Amino acid sequence: MTLTWRLTEVDATGKGYKKRLGGLLLLAILVSGCSSAAAGQGDGAGSLVIRDAADREVLLPGAPERIVALGNGEVDIVYALGGEVVGRPEDNGGLPEAVQDVPIVGSVHTVDLEKIAALRPDVVLGNEPINRGDIPQLEGIGAKVVLTEANSIADIRDQIKLIGQLTQREERASALTAELDAKLAEWSGRTGAERTALMVYGAPGTYLAALPNSLAGDLLETAGGVNIASQFPRMQSYPQYAQLNTERVVEAEPDVIFIMTHGNPEEVQEGFIREMEDNPAWSSLAAVREGRIHTLPADLFGTNPGTRIIDALQLLGELLEP
Repeated sequence: MTLTWRLTEVDATGKGYKKRLGGLLLLAILVSGCSSAAAGQGDGAGSLVIRDAADREVLLPGAPERIVALGNGEVDIVYALGGEVVGRPEDNGGLPEAVQDVPIVGSVHTVDLEKIAALRPDVVLGNEPINRGDIPQLEGIGAKVVLTEANSIADIRDQIKLIGQLTQREERASALTAELDAKLAEWSGRTGAERTALMVYGAPGTYLAALPNSLAGDLLETAGGVNIASQFPRMQSYPQYAQLNTERVVEAEPDVIFIMTHGNPEEVQEGFIREMEDNPAWSSLAAVREGRIHTLPADLFGTNPGTRIIDALQLLGELLEP
């Protein structure tokens, strides 16, 4: 059986960022600073206290000069605030051009401790809860660890504020959050013509439905769409997602299907097509027959887009229009 529909891959453009050079610290100064921070924890004299997304109190001697970020969104925010990083994750098309020559240190899922240690970071920005287990090893090389999360637009707003506090660029952070709030106000009360949608997060051979408590799910509802997977049982290991249930999808009859992936969008798209072809139930969906299936850009939906969250929201809003 061959299905005849067209999948549309959506493109997006990024924003530019201003780059400012930061100073380098010698390893001896770094170690001394870390020791001083620990010693001053009681009175907090000359120290910077950060409460991260894991509700941990992280004490530093001051704004960090050398930052390693394990996630794209954190890199984006640091540069949007006028800072820079000395280590970054792999690029999926959404990182600022200024970081192209910055060493790659893995990702939130694959932390390369040896490469991070060689960069002598003051702070490593990780994900809560993914990198919680990496804290002892990262602290063992002399780095402080600050965890953030991005399961909603509000979380990204909090990320901007936290990183602004960490880098002592709070005025710029306030300007960014005010800009974000102003743009979000324009979306208040949007209904997206009450179109229902299925948001599929895919990797080769694995397809999950994004729930309302995920960043993609929050974007969908903010854009005025209705998430058909809202009542799907969440996964224990990834509570922002549910196993894709074809019968329930067919019963809900989504108006639009969105495909998201962290990388290899063509491979994931082809695999999803094959799965649909192997299951005749998919062909009963009007969204499939009429080509209302969109592969979303990985830099906006396959990872935390940081300050570009409004770009993602705008794109979804356009695709939800009849």
